[in-house]
Amino acid sequence: MTSKTRGIRGAIRVDDNTNDSIFKATRILLKEIIDANEIVVDDIASIFFTATVDLDADYPAYAARDLGWTSVPLLCAREMDVPGGMTRVIRVLLHVNTVKSQTEINHRYLGETRKLRPDLNGGTDQ
Repeated sequence: MTSKTRGIRGAIRVDDNTNDSIFKATRILLKEIIDANEIVVDDIASIFFTATVDLDADYPAYAARDLGWTSVPLLCAREMDVPGGMTRVIRVLLHVNTVKSQTEINHRYLGETRKLRPDLNGGTDQ
């Protein structure tokens, strides 16, 4: 079977705007996605992170570096500031080389962020 690059989405709400909270939430989200999709880190092509405007204490990508993912290309950006949107949210899009089909991918929206994508309501209540 031929490997293809697939996108895996996820989100998590952060307790507060601190380095520790951002790192903790990001690590939980990444580990959930890795476990749910049986990903080997070497198969990750890149990761794109966004954070809402109220999360500026640190970069979510640093949490991935802290996990030892030093060869994975990472990028952080500011999430659109939509009036009435959920606050304190980190979103992630992993580009992963896999033999899985699109329908076999397990996206992870944890805790309160399940409301953002009820159609992809995989994940635990973190």
